[in-house]
Amino acid sequence: MRAPLAAILPALLLAATPGLAQLVPDPSKPPPAGAPTRPPASRAQASTPDGKPPPLYDMPDPAPRRPGPPSRPGPEPRPDSRAQPTPPNGPPTGPDGKPPPLAPGDAPPPRSREVSSGTGFVVGDRQALTNDHVVRDCRQVRARTPEGRDITATVRSRDSRRDLAILDLREAAGPPLAFRAEPAIRRGEAVVTYGFPLAGMLSSGPTLTTGDISALAGLADNRAHYQISAPVQPGNSGGPLLDLAGNVVGIITSKLNAQRVAQRTGDIPQNVNFAVKSEEALAFLRENNIRPRTAPSTTSRTAAEVGEAIHPSVLFLRCLN
Repeated sequence: MRAPLAAILPALLLAATPGLAQLVPDPSKPPPAGAPTRPPASRAQASTPDGKPPPLYDMPDPAPRRPGPPSRPGPEPRPDSRAQPTPPNGPPTGPDGKPPPLAPGDAPPPRSREVSSGTGFVVGDRQALTNDHVVRDCRQVRARTPEGRDITATVRSRDSRRDLAILDLREAAGPPLAFRAEPAIRRGEAVVTYGFPLAGMLSSGPTLTTGDISALAGLADNRAHYQISAPVQPGNSGGPLLDLAGNVVGIITSKLNAQRVAQRTGDIPQNVNFAVKSEEALAFLRENNIRPRTAPSTTSRTAAEVGEAIHPSVLFLRCLN
C-alpha cells in the first residue's frame, strides 16, 4: 500500500539560511571505511521551525561557516576586566616561574564564532525583518549594511509558526522597504530576490535573481506561502521577495529538497522554492507595534532598477555563538 502524501512531506524541505550547510559533514556520524572524506554536495541539514527534520523542502536558512578562526574580533572585554600595567621587570610569575593563574572573574570572555549567516531587510526605524530560523539559538546577531557598517542587532520578537523574526538595530541602517498594498498578486507575476547566498563561497555583496510566482500556496497547500521559481540558496533566508514595482510581496524561507524528491519519485524537481506571504509579515509587524510602509504596485521597473532601489535596505546577518 502506498504511503499517504502527508507521511512523506516532512522529509522534503530545506532551509534557505545556512550557506554552507550542505557542505559540512555531520560530526556525530563518522564516515564508513573506504568512504570519501569529501561530504556529498547536496546534504540537507536544516530543520523546520519546530526543530524536526524538514519535509520535502530545504530552508535556505543561515549559511553555516566552515570551521576556522572567527572572521571578526570577539566582543569587547567586560568593563570590570581592565588590563593591568606590566611591571618594569616583566610580567609577574609564580614560584615555578610560570605566570600565576587568573583570579576568578579576570578571565577574558570567550571569542564569538560565526556559525551561520542569512539575510534581513529594514522595515522600520532601526528595525529589520528576517526568518526565525536565521536567528534562532544565536548568542549574538550582527547586521552588516551595504556600505560595510557592522551593527549590533537584538531579537525583539519571534514567531516560529510564521518563521519570522523582528530585530532591533542599534543604529539606523537604511530606509524601510514598502510592502505591496494592491493589487492582489497573481500567478505568473515576475519577482526578484535579493540576498546573501552561500556566504564565504560566492560574492561578498548581495546577489539578485529573478523568477515568477508559480503558485499562490506552498507545499501541501500551505496558504501562508507562495511557490516561486526564482533561484535561492542557503543564505537567502530572510531576504525580501519583491515585485517589479520594488515592493515586498514575501520573505524567502525554503526550497524543495531535490535529492529527496528524486529518491521518492525518480525525477528531479526544478525551481521549486517558497516565500512567506507579505500578509503574514504585515500582521506580525503590526502585532509588535511596528507600522510598516505600504504602497500600491502601479509602476514597473527592470529587475536591475529594483535591485538598485532596495540595495541600501538589505542586510547581511551573522549568527554568533
